[in-house]
Amino acid sequence: MGLFRKKETGERAAAVMPRHIAVIMDGNGRWARKRGLPRGVGHSAGAEAFRTLVRYCDSLGIEQLTVFAFSTENWKRPQDEVDDIMDLLRKYLRDCCTQLAKENFRLRFLGDLDRLPEDIRELIARNRVISETCTGIIVNVCVNYGGRLDVVRAAQKLAGQVAAGELSAGEIDEDVFSRALWTGGLPDPDLVIRTGAESRLSNFLLWQSAYSELYFTDTLFPDFTPRRLDEALRWYAGRNRRFGGVKA
Repeated sequence: MGLFRKKETGERAAAVMPRHIAVIMDGNGRWARKRGLPRGVGHSAGAEAFRTLVRYCDSLGIEQLTVFAFSTENWKRPQDEVDDIMDLLRKYLRDCCTQLAKENFRLRFLGDLDRLPEDIRELIARNRVISETCTGIIVNVCVNYGGRLDVVRAAQKLAGQVAAGELSAGEIDEDVFSRALWTGGLPDPDLVIRTGAESRLSNFLLWQSAYSELYFTDTLFPDFTPRRLDEALRWYAGRNRRFGGVKA
């Protein structure tokens, strides 16, 4: 049973329900290790938890969900674990090719996609085309993503435009810079959730999370059920979001 229903309307629902939730899906490997299982099994369990999370967020009327699936630093992990994650991504993308239109989810991938295997890039392109016909929740999957790289890349892009005479340095403000990020055009996350008992952002959406509410939970991601999301939403509903100002 959820905290709110999708059809709920009114000022209270609008005030307490975030439009955009971002999740650092941490703890898959530890979940498997606690059970004496290979880390790859934990990533598979995390993939199932992710599917459940998407469907539940959609049922609540949340507009956007952004997840940290694979960071620029994750290439340092053992090769067999990286291979397992890439295989799971392939499977998810193949499934999405048949499920996207049925479930009406809009899928986007953010990050330096050029480093991904060619077949995965082709699957991403196919899903992008299918997503264009969908109107439901937007699911942003950050793959080979790093917050610092996102900022550096945006700065390089704008510097190139200045050098080419397409833009003056004085025209660069926060809005212009935000549009140059991989997340350009997306609203900043209202709520960032990190599972897995760590209390840091780990290079995730550093610019975009400047005024996000940050929620940390000991729950390992494969155990992050709709009930656990309800707990995070209940906590979020009690926050007083001032954005640097003062509220009575």
